[in-house]
Amino acid sequence: MLRVGDKAACMACRNLVSTNMGVRFRVPLQKLHPLSRAIHHRYSGNGNPQRPPHRTAARYFTSLSRLPMRPPKPPPGSGGRGHQQKRNFWVASLAARLLKLRYILLGSAVGGGYTAKKTYEEWKDSLPDFSEYNWVIPDFVWELSEQIDLDKLAKALPEIEEIAKLLPDLDKIGENFTFLKSLLSSGVSLGSEVKGASGLHLLLETTGDPPLKATDSSAAASQDGSDKQYKKPSDKEKFDQLQEELLRTQLKYQRMLERLEKENKELRKVVLQKDDKGIHQRKVKKSLIDLYSEVLDILSDYDANYNTQDHLPRVVVVGDQSAGKTSVLEMIAQARIFPRGSGEMMTRSPVKVTLSEGPHHVAMFKDSGREFDLTKEEDLAALRHEIELRMRKSVKAGQTVSCETISLSVKGPGIQRMVLVDLPGVISTVTAGMASDTKDTIFSISRAYMQNPNAIILCIQDGSVDAERSIVTDLVSQMDPQGKRTIFVLTKVDLAEKNLASPNRIQQIVEGKLFPMKALGYFAVVTGKGSSGESIDSIKDYEEDFFQNSRLLKDGMLKAHQVTTKNLSLAVSDCFWKMVRESVEQQADVFKASRFNLETEWKNNYPRLRELDRNELFEKAKNEILDEVISLSQVTPQHWEAILQKKLWERVSTHVIENIYLPAAQTMDSGTFNTTVDIKLKQWTDKQLPYKALEVAWETLQEEFARFMAEYKGKDQDDIFDKLKEAVKDESIKRHKWNERAMDSLRVIQHNALEDRSITDKPQWDAAIQFMEETLQSRLKDTDSVIRDMVGPGWRQRWLNWTNRTPDQHIRNETKNELERLLKLHDEHTAYLANDEVTTVRKNLEARSVEVDPVLIKDTWHQLYRRHFLQKALSHCNLCKRGFYYYQRHFVDSELECNDVVLFWRIQRMLVITGNTLRQQLTNTEVRRLEKNVKEVLDDFGEDQERKTHLITGRRVQLAEDLKKVREIQEKLEAFIEALHKEK
Repeated sequence: MLRVGDKAACMACRNLVSTNMGVRFRVPLQKLHPLSRAIHHRYSGNGNPQRPPHRTAARYFTSLSRLPMRPPKPPPGSGGRGHQQKRNFWVASLAARLLKLRYILLGSAVGGGYTAKKTYEEWKDSLPDFSEYNWVIPDFVWELSEQIDLDKLAKALPEIEEIAKLLPDLDKIGENFTFLKSLLSSGVSLGSEVKGASGLHLLLETTGDPPLKATDSSAAASQDGSDKQYKKPSDKEKFDQLQEELLRTQLKYQRMLERLEKENKELRKVVLQKDDKGIHQRKVKKSLIDLYSEVLDILSDYDANYNTQDHLPRVVVVGDQSAGKTSVLEMIAQARIFPRGSGEMMTRSPVKVTLSEGPHHVAMFKDSGREFDLTKEEDLAALRHEIELRMRKSVKAGQTVSCETISLSVKGPGIQRMVLVDLPGVISTVTAGMASDTKDTIFSISRAYMQNPNAIILCIQDGSVDAERSIVTDLVSQMDPQGKRTIFVLTKVDLAEKNLASPNRIQQIVEGKLFPMKALGYFAVVTGKGSSGESIDSIKDYEEDFFQNSRLLKDGMLKAHQVTTKNLSLAVSDCFWKMVRESVEQQADVFKASRFNLETEWKNNYPRLRELDRNELFEKAKNEILDEVISLSQVTPQHWEAILQKKLWERVSTHVIENIYLPAAQTMDSGTFNTTVDIKLKQWTDKQLPYKALEVAWETLQEEFARFMAEYKGKDQDDIFDKLKEAVKDESIKRHKWNERAMDSLRVIQHNALEDRSITDKPQWDAAIQFMEETLQSRLKDTDSVIRDMVGPGWRQRWLNWTNRTPDQHIRNETKNELERLLKLHDEHTAYLANDEVTTVRKNLEARSVEVDPVLIKDTWHQLYRRHFLQKALSHCNLCKRGFYYYQRHFVDSELECNDVVLFWRIQRMLVITGNTLRQQLTNTEVRRLEKNVKEVLDDFGEDQERKTHLITGRRVQLAEDLKKVREIQEKLEAFIEALHKEK
């Protein structure tokens, strides 16, 4: 394959060969390739005419091809083959000529290729080195370079004639420079001289020449020519003309640069959008700035232990309240993304903004999947509203600001890659409506971010107010005394120029002479006219127009690289990435050491346990709790019914005995007994019984649930879950509501059960008698216990335990003895003691010198009669064991009239039916609803990180959390460092 330049050589050689073979071509000798010219001069007949040119050329190229040469031609008349030999010679001669043409072409190709390569290397060496500007082109452009249409790209670039028009008149500038040099050497000392020197310095910076030290020149001029004045007014005019021409030249370059950048931005957008599917497939790996932002997000949530601190770089934006911090950040992000207010505090918590380049201008929160289109005003308004809501939500009750960080990412074409943190504005006075510690809290938050030795401090100063009123400069000076990581930004320069009587004050600020604070660089920006409705494009246009017409630039007080937010964003981005490259590997080593320490502690303390963090432990406990809830469905129906009947009777037995049975039985009349029982049972069923039954069922469900959770003996049971399980149980029970319709159906079932009075068989009769005996014996035992407490210990206890009765117990004992004598005399006495009987008992006691109150007599009588009645009822119950025959035949016998047995049978049957109904409701409905409630509680607890932290605690949990975070940080840092090295 021929290289560039080989074609000409081959064509020249072909012309030469054609000439020697008898074909005439008029080719000038000087146009031949050097190698062809050498062949021509040597073998065209001028050198050795006796030797055939083709044979001599073949010998010359023997070094290139070692093929054997054709044998020499035989002399004429040497044989008898005459005509045949002549024909064979002509064919061989033609073949030899064709083969020699190949050698000539090969030699020409080699010579021409060498010459072309040498010419290309000389041309390549003459080009400037553009390796320093590789950062201008993003990574994805290199990746997509093969897909870019170079023809379209070439057409998009400006023509050379158009660029030439924008270049300055170098001859005229040279004349002005010569004049200025001669003038400075003569020692002229006027104020305009300094301006001219500054303008010249600006020109030299623009054209790329070595800068002049204008200050030295002006100082020498002022020192040498202090007594000289301008004598020719034309000199001043030439100064002004030179300065105006320099400004015009600078503006031309600026406009050209902006136009090219705009075209470049559109081209990038087209390239990013082209083959969008392929781009997304290739972008499996995250971008460099996204990797770094993830590391910072993890570190913001990491509770630093073992002296491991977050020293990774980020740009910290600090400034006085309403100094324009947020506006500067919006100009860098190229969107009005932050809430705005008039004179009030809007930034109430730190906002971390990750800026990166992308095909679409969008914003997204770290914990949300929604994308806000920043080109649409409705999405911008929604984003500002969401940021304001998150800020207010992060502020605790009674506070004004919060230290909780809101993480936001912004992508768009042409955005510089960096991570910025917008902090609340520093205030000097706490106003009404603010917490008393607001000022100290803001200072504390600002110091916490600025004390990071690798953080870049973007100090924002309001240029429209007196510099002496600034608070933030002193704070920044304390954090960075040498100014090695501080960039100073003066905002509202348009107002400053308009309001200040001495513009030199602005020059002193941007030169770092007014404040004691030192900085890496000083910038002056304009962030709009102060209207909240201004767009970013209108603000950029206003900023550009202002600085083009500003005296600050014309008079040399500001330099071109110190103005506009665009230059600021470029400088901040460069400083940010420089700091990242210098410090990130050191931070990775710190976290590597921390990880080793944590892993060593875990191996020593928990060698047989897996490293489960809080979330993993919560999931494990969640599964255990759900297993325990499911085990409720394995409880047998008999167990449910037995528990429900027992608990229900314990709950209603007092009411049945005290309010139904005793009042009806003490009437001593069969008809009255049944009527009283029916009325009281009906009232009880309508008002209290269903509620009591549901309460019993709900309590039973709770107790069984708690019992299963307490008795659960799984293989992976861990006591670290006890606090969580108790909280889940309490919250689930609190949320559970029994089905309201169950009460109505239960009321009907209970009413029908109590209406039935027919005992069908002897086992039911015996069961009712047994139930009655157990109930009466229990009540009798309780009554005896009450009486013993009233009268005090008996004589045996007094002798054995050395105890005595109290005076009140002595009085009650005497009263009891007197009332017992009354009951012996009147065995069929009613339940109530008549007044004359009370008087009789009191007088009898007074006769024995015992003063007693009538109320005490009635209270004592109630307990004694209750015991007397229960004893008689038990005796009657024994008689009724043989009364089922009479009951079934409806015989009337006063001794065997067992209405109380029928009552207890009705109560017992109601308990059985109620227990069965509640068991069905539990197993069919309520257990499932409780399981659902438990799942909801667990889901709520899972989303509440603060509650999980409170319920799952201990050194083991914290150690696992730290290990997980440190490993994640280290892995992210290693991935970021690897990507950073690839980018280099």
